[in-house]
Amino acid sequence: MSNKGNLTRSLAIVGTALAWFPILAPLLASAGAFMGDRVFRLDYLMPAELFPAALAGGALLLWAAARAQSNSRLIGWALAVAAGMLFGGQGFAMVTGIASGQAGPADWLMAILVGTLVIYTAAVVAMGIGGVLLLRALFGPARLSAGNR
Repeated sequence: MSNKGNLTRSLAIVGTALAWFPILAPLLASAGAFMGDRVFRLDYLMPAELFPAALAGGALLLWAAARAQSNSRLIGWALAVAAGMLFGGQGFAMVTGIASGQAGPADWLMAILVGTLVIYTAAVVAMGIGGVLLLRALFGPARLSAGNR
């Protein structure tokens, strides 16, 4: 029996908001900068810088998904891939010397680093989508049971 009480719903709401924050913050900041200076600026590293918010949101979403028994695989895998890509990309930059500046930024090395950032961002978006699906399952209309048909 799944638990769809107020605690589960609150966890899902806060978790979804925190999961989407690293994606929406740079877009909103870019829109504000564009409206003020008429220059488009997008900090594509900001989602990685806001990983603590994504991590907290993912943890809350996992907790809510476990309580509701819904979408836990999507949220769990997305959180694991996001963490793996973020820390893997940072480790790769340190091992190759790009992080310290010892090695020049070769095109193929930068492509790998940007690729890990793109996969990280896609995983955070997938986690946010999992949160939205969880909210839909928690707040959506009650499904007909087999006895009510």
